[in-house]
Amino acid sequence: MINKKVANVREALHDLEDNMTIMLGGFGLCGIPENSIAELVSKNVKGLTCISNNAGVDDFGLGLLLQKHQIKKMISSYVGENAEFERQMLSGELEVELTPQGTLAEKCRAAQVGIPAFYTPAGYGTEVAEGKEVRVFNGKPHILENAFDADFAIVKAWKGDEAGNLIFKGTARNFNACMAGAARITIAEVEELVPAGELDPNQIHIPGIFVKRIFQGEKYEKRIEQKTVRQKN
Repeated sequence: MINKKVANVREALHDLEDNMTIMLGGFGLCGIPENSIAELVSKNVKGLTCISNNAGVDDFGLGLLLQKHQIKKMISSYVGENAEFERQMLSGELEVELTPQGTLAEKCRAAQVGIPAFYTPAGYGTEVAEGKEVRVFNGKPHILENAFDADFAIVKAWKGDEAGNLIFKGTARNFNACMAGAARITIAEVEELVPAGELDPNQIHIPGIFVKRIFQGEKYEKRIEQKTVRQKN
């Protein structure tokens, strides 16, 4: 069994360079690869095209990369929690490609399983469909969407083993699961890393064949994007 373990985040991302296209798992601030994002900030790589459901918040997640103008283009579904993102988009500093959420997930999954393109009715009749092939299935127009073509997929899991098998916890499974294996190199950071063979095969969400490198992260903040609590009576 191939050992995918690397010593730390620096080793995991050593060959990620300027102007690459990277997928980043997570939904809001849930299940984001915190250690890897911090390393990208530290490496000061520029001109990145980032594929992520959203762009973090102003002072956390991908918002940290936006602060340093390291992102050239965002491909996202929802971007409403980040004032700096809004400013850069409206000023023309940041190229933005908004994609229906289901389409975004399927473009990841298609890349993961080797499907080059697929038809979907989502987005037909809107700006999303401009310039794309349209075919009619069962009387309903569908647009052709290409699978993503990314250099790196960076995902975060609750637990993994040294062979790269991953288990996600709760809603942190989100986009992490469909992004794993959807790029040329998949890097997984995990809260707990165990020797190969220790995970229950019936509990594994992503098999190690999809993962190139894995490391144990540290000091996770796991911030809550919007915290709402009821007042005490």
